[in-house]
Amino acid sequence: MALAALATPAAAQEAVEQETGEVSTLVVVGSRGAPRLVTDSPAPVDVWTGEALAARGFNDLTKVLAFLSPSFNYPRASSSPSSVGARPATLRGLGPDQVLVLIDGHRRHASASINFNNGVGRGTVPVDYNMIPIAAVERIEVLRDGAAAQYGSDAIAGVINIVLKAEARGGLAQIQAGVADDGEGETIIMAGRKGFALGQDGFLTVSGEVRDRGATNAAEIDPRFGRVTSTLGDPDTTDAQMVANAEIAIAGGYRAYGFLTAGQRASAMSPLFRAPNVAPNFYPQGFLPVVDLDLTDVGAAIGVRGQVGGWDLDLSDTYGYSRADYSVANSVNTSLGAASPTEFDGGGARYSQNLVNLTLGRDFALAAGAHVSAGLEHRREAYELVAGDMASRTLAGAQGFPGFNPPVPVDVSRTAYSAFVDTEIALVDGLDLGLAARFEDYSDFGQETTGKASLFWRPVPLVAFRASASTGFRAPSLQQQYFSTVTSQLLPTGQISNVGNFAVTDPVSLALGASPLRPETSVNYAAGLVLTPAAGLSLSLDAYRIEIEDRIALSENIQGPQVSAILLANGITNASVARFFTNAADTVSEGYEITAAWRGRFGTDGRFALTLGYGMFDTDVDALQVNPVLPQIALLGSASIGVLADAQPRSKALANAEAGWGGWTLALDLADFGAYRTPTAVGDQVLNGATTADISVSYAPNDVLTLTFGVLNATDEYPARLAGDTTGRPYSEADPVGFNGREYFLRAAARF
Repeated sequence: MALAALATPAAAQEAVEQETGEVSTLVVVGSRGAPRLVTDSPAPVDVWTGEALAARGFNDLTKVLAFLSPSFNYPRASSSPSSVGARPATLRGLGPDQVLVLIDGHRRHASASINFNNGVGRGTVPVDYNMIPIAAVERIEVLRDGAAAQYGSDAIAGVINIVLKAEARGGLAQIQAGVADDGEGETIIMAGRKGFALGQDGFLTVSGEVRDRGATNAAEIDPRFGRVTSTLGDPDTTDAQMVANAEIAIAGGYRAYGFLTAGQRASAMSPLFRAPNVAPNFYPQGFLPVVDLDLTDVGAAIGVRGQVGGWDLDLSDTYGYSRADYSVANSVNTSLGAASPTEFDGGGARYSQNLVNLTLGRDFALAAGAHVSAGLEHRREAYELVAGDMASRTLAGAQGFPGFNPPVPVDVSRTAYSAFVDTEIALVDGLDLGLAARFEDYSDFGQETTGKASLFWRPVPLVAFRASASTGFRAPSLQQQYFSTVTSQLLPTGQISNVGNFAVTDPVSLALGASPLRPETSVNYAAGLVLTPAAGLSLSLDAYRIEIEDRIALSENIQGPQVSAILLANGITNASVARFFTNAADTVSEGYEITAAWRGRFGTDGRFALTLGYGMFDTDVDALQVNPVLPQIALLGSASIGVLADAQPRSKALANAEAGWGGWTLALDLADFGAYRTPTAVGDQVLNGATTADISVSYAPNDVLTLTFGVLNATDEYPARLAGDTTGRPYSEADPVGFNGREYFLRAAARF
């Protein structure tokens, strides 16, 4: 979805600074009119500049956001091949696919990899934020409000807009090295950016980044075998990304624009340890399979904007492609006996999206000012599963990751058409009303219509009120409808078993109670208060309620005599447990967020900035669907319900402080994570969150060079320990703190 206003924020930013004499933050997300101040937005928007993101020592974008945004959560999956390579991130405690991600206002494509793990994001298809290098980011805008009527499917929890650098000159060269306290996780990051002039007022900005990070491991001695048998930490990962962003004036007063993002990731992780009795002839001491995931990601947009008949026009075409390929080493297929190889090609997945958008917008001299936008959109998506080699998927399949083996080939596509209108009117100065409506027609499940109303009122300069009500939806993804394979899973009994994931149209799924997936639908209510008591100081309080019907989830692992009979009747001999996607539950999410920002100067050359944030998030399952075929078998059990309701921290508090004098800058980031619930070997356990502190000091001897030294997790915090662990894996993979302990980094950056 293209935002017509994206052409103007830089110029508008300069105008505001000249008028007020201080830096003010303008945003484009959430409104198609002229860019607004954050404190004048009808819905809460958080903004972080590229400089603020790059100043942190974390090695990817999602980690940075998790420690800057009170609403953003980033669990650190470790043992699931489907989620380690493209870790899911969430907003307001909802699902990773219930937030819409934009690049310069254009819809970002999802990953080809679906998360079929048993933790946060189970059964969802996330966007891979970490394919965008931080060096390419001008700012990130996080809209914390339902916005499906404005931007389409997925925008239930909110919208994240990543705005790219648009520079016609200058550049950046940067190198960063880091390591954990115990010597693991050695990291090297090299980044660069260069701006080029195109014509009189055009630009081409090229950015790139290469990241190489060694694995970390917080696993302890396995009491069953008297040695460390597992891994628990970040995988061994190498990333390379490039972004190009351009704009140039063309004939007739129009401007052509476009961007290209390209990324490649190679990661290696290990699922759970296999005991010595699994394959004694191959691995008499037991073995730990290694799953390699190669991810390729490409995104591009091309468009033209200008004026026609007094209307602002924006016509664009946006493309996205994600490819995931799996291979398995240090493994065995026990069904093949001595003939089994130890390395396998596990197959892969492909996903593509193409979106054509036309948006028209115009200001009207009505009341104190009005703006009307309307548009049309066409979207095509395609999804393909590539089967693994025969040895990887025969009978039991490769240990650790049986190759993709859909019963029927999966190569599917769908189209969607949409039309929208988005209006804003200032009834009087300081009183703004917004109304939006959107109609969408999908070729696979039908039609949806959504709407939104918003109100912003500033009765006096120091105080403003805002409120919104909206309906939204999320279309069932192609991955959720057609994903089909057999995977190795750790069951609640503590046993590792092959679990069949069957498409909703598969005879096995139908016999077990599956039905065609319906879209998730939502109703969102929000209200907030904004205070601006002094220059450089702002406070906000926002409360919300989100009601979601027909949430799509991966069903409980279904097993038993009836299930075994159904599997055998359909020729399935390599799995004794089955599951499928289903509209299983209705949920209600409530919470509030408090933010405060204060910045200014002291002395002759001093500057400071302080940001505080707190969020409280509560999700409850309001209703569960009954299995229509086998009512005695629950579609969701306690563990799956917990993933929806309790698996993420219920609160988070953040404090980000920065002070500078001359060439010196000192930064301190504090994060306190609330409690969450997780299943353990002895039943569900409520784990208390941890408090972490990150400290860095920078010195710029001149306008070119900046040197930074920092300590991440300076207090060396680890997650709370799991009760009853008997495998040497003492921490939950749902914990956002991670398992790396204290880390150090050193960075040198040169601007030219």
